[in-house]
Amino acid sequence: MNSEFIVMNEEQSAPLAYDFLAPGRIVFGWGRRREAGKLAAKLGRRAFLVEGSRTLRANGALDELADALRAEGVEPVPLAMSTREPQVDDVDAALASLRHARAGNGDIVLAIGGGSAIDLAKAAAALATNTASNTVKDYLEGVGRGLAITEPPLPVLAMPTTGGTGSEATKNAVISSYNPPFKKSLRSDLMVPRIVLVDPQLSLSLPAETTAWTGMDAITQLIESYISRNARPIPRALAIEGLRRALPNIQQAVRRGESRPAREAMAHAALLSGMALANSGLGMAHGVAAALGVHARLAHGLACAVMLPAALRVNRQVCQRELAELARTVLGAKTADDPAAAGMFVDRIEAISGALGVPRKLTQLGVRPEQIPELVTASRGNSMNGNPRHLSDDELAAVLEEMM
Repeated sequence: MNSEFIVMNEEQSAPLAYDFLAPGRIVFGWGRRREAGKLAAKLGRRAFLVEGSRTLRANGALDELADALRAEGVEPVPLAMSTREPQVDDVDAALASLRHARAGNGDIVLAIGGGSAIDLAKAAAALATNTASNTVKDYLEGVGRGLAITEPPLPVLAMPTTGGTGSEATKNAVISSYNPPFKKSLRSDLMVPRIVLVDPQLSLSLPAETTAWTGMDAITQLIESYISRNARPIPRALAIEGLRRALPNIQQAVRRGESRPAREAMAHAALLSGMALANSGLGMAHGVAAALGVHARLAHGLACAVMLPAALRVNRQVCQRELAELARTVLGAKTADDPAAAGMFVDRIEAISGALGVPRKLTQLGVRPEQIPELVTASRGNSMNGNPRHLSDDELAAVLEEMM
């Protein structure tokens, strides 16, 4: 073969090796929640339900789900209502209920709601079969006894109702505590849900503000997984597809919540963001967002939205090529100049943030300057480990000071 026809850059010629985790089955489409009973019946005969919103009960969605389960011979059993990001006590209470009901072979956990409900369901399902402790704290990264998930959890069927967290496709559950303060993950490859059923129609009742913050969470996950120091090829391809859908549609989803194309786009982007982050990791925006959730009680999506522009500015010099690639593949930028293209991408994210009313200053959200040291300490975790630029404590403190 004539060598003049072989054009290969350093990245393409490097050895290629990776793992890729994803849900066992993904069912996506408008109105497909009606298939929940048939899907659940493939996994078990008793479904413990974790509900994520009182609205779902008020609008009849939960009654519809229960009827679909019974029609297929699956008994619905209420387990928990999740109206906040799950805390240690919430998981422990759900676990106690599962053990009291002798949950085991033939049982599943079905989560319908946002990321909080799905995380609670995944955690409870995992601990139902891993019995070395009665509290999730002992299994959390960095705060408990270091226990590991070694036995397959109860099968989880996840039905997300927000276009945001992507928890339906991840291998972890984020659990919080406020005394003592921490936000840590329960993590295992075994925790990826068995079946994911995404019906974007379920998100129609989502308020505009929640739509905005959860949507920005998905966008942050897509971008951070793409530029992560642990980025992998399949997640990068998913991130591009997700951003192509999310960036042009998030404002429409917020302003016209009844828009089917916008809701479908955001639900699909969120699903892809979950698979991307599960395999490539995240970065600074999510690292700091976890700290803001614990120490400032900020909703996770809002915290990510606030931190994303700052994270892009901080990382721009070390991932200029990657940001330029996103500008060309997602935004259609024609310039071959990487700095110019990267700048276009960062500008677009800042423009979307501004249009959605994302605060620029942490003080607008009640964060106080004297909290910076504890925020820096609490930002160190799995997400920050994937940030493309290493940040010392002093450097991270300086970034947060600029945002005050």
